[in-house]
Amino acid sequence: MPEPHQPPNIRIALPDDDEELSVLDRSTWSQLHAVTPQPQPPYTPFFDERHAPGDYLVAELDRRIVGYIRLAFPTPLASNAHVRQIQGLAVADEARGRGVGRALIRAAVDEARRRGARRLTLRVLGHNTPARKLYEAEGFVVEGVLPEEFFLNGEYVDDVVMGLRL
Repeated sequence: MPEPHQPPNIRIALPDDDEELSVLDRSTWSQLHAVTPQPQPPYTPFFDERHAPGDYLVAELDRRIVGYIRLAFPTPLASNAHVRQIQGLAVADEARGRGVGRALIRAAVDEARRRGARRLTLRVLGHNTPARKLYEAEGFVVEGVLPEEFFLNGEYVDDVVMGLRL
């Protein structure tokens, strides 16, 4: 009988994680979830003035980063400060099916609560069935659909807004 997979170690990203996260981000790019063009050289740093290490939780297996989730404010408005938004989730191909995405979502929920959030929201492309099923399994519900919000690879794609009350 095979041994169960070891759960990933989840931690807040560090500035030194920049290159490893940049490589992971490029290697996981897919039209299933990306609305921006595929990254091309020269590559920009993963962290910048809008994307600080403290906004990311990373998942490690065998001391290698195999996933990340970005937890951010959806707007800069004080009236919206009680909400956090998942603005990116990536899992390395070799780590898929090992509970990394689920562990990152659960850690983001816990971290959002710790930071005082009352709600956690996200946006996911309508055709990204695996991600939608995972979010639903973790308690997120569809709160709205923006029909044909994006034109990707010759097709119109819905943008689905999901939320979770904390």
